Amino acid sequence: VNPATRPTLHLVDASLYVFRAWHSMPDEFRDAQGWPTNAVHGFARFLLDLLERQRPDHIAIAFDEALDSCFRHRLYPDYKANREPAPEELRRQFAHCKALCAALGLAVLANHEYEADDLIGSALHRARPAGYRGLIVSADKDLSQLLGEHDEQWDYARATRWGADGVKARHGVHAHQIADYLALSGDAVDNIPGVSGIGAKTAAVLLAHFGSLDALLERIDEVAFLRLRGAARVAASLREQREQALLFRQLTTIACDAPLGYSDAAAVRAPADPEMLEALAGTLRFGPMTRRRLRQAAGLEGEPGAQPPPHPA
Repeated sequence: VNPATRPTLHLVDASLYVFRAWHSMPDEFRDAQGWPTNAVHGFARFLLDLLERQRPDHIAIAFDEALDSCFRHRLYPDYKANREPAPEELRRQFAHCKALCAALGLAVLANHEYEADDLIGSALHRARPAGYRGLIVSADKDLSQLLGEHDEQWDYARATRWGADGVKARHGVHAHQIADYLALSGDAVDNIPGVSGIGAKTAAVLLAHFGSLDALLERIDEVAFLRLRGAARVAASLREQREQALLFRQLTTIACDAPLGYSDAAAVRAPADPEMLEALAGTLRFGPMTRRRLRQAAGLEGEPGAQPPPHPA
């Protein structure tokens, strides 16, 4: 099948865009109870822009609910321990963002055991055998490990898109090596230290030579002979920290078996819920322009074709 003719499943890493709006939007937006709504307003603009440009028939929006209850915390209690818990003002806005997606008929993915990346990976894993390609809307490099030959990742804010073959130019390793790369070099964002003495460049050189973390650990004896600065020290670190490296790989590998909140192959866009949409617009004090765009995105007024045709059951 020609990739251009494959149906596309849009997979949105929502938390990234909610956090971005929380940090960048002015604090003047308030809901009916006086709580801040700047993150919801910013997220709604992003979401409407995406829906108007893409008109997706298949779309799922993944949220991070597993901030301190994810399976990775049981494996490694220090996982993400560097993060401050989200303030109540932001948690309330996450709930509103989820409600907004549901009111627009978009599948919402959220789970206390699995992170947004795992939900995106699981949705893509389910859709692929049915002939879908994934379009992952996120700037997060971790998600590049999911890219297969027909998939793309889209950094929406920077307007750049790339497929599996574009990952090496961006990150120095191939898509399928990302989890191994992060296990070796560490991931400061998630509080994963990596193997001591191995930074991004060394990790990329090792994976270019050995192909994978498993092959590297099987052939540690060869490391000392590589043209690599401090090669003997790197070999010693790998010997001493072999178990940690394998543990870190469990943390950096996206799970593709998370339960999803829908039963079809690829998250068909459902009809919108006009009453819920109207109630949310009132509570969140959206202006007339945003309300009109929401109604259009929901297929309730204006632009013909804004709502995807109903699919036969």
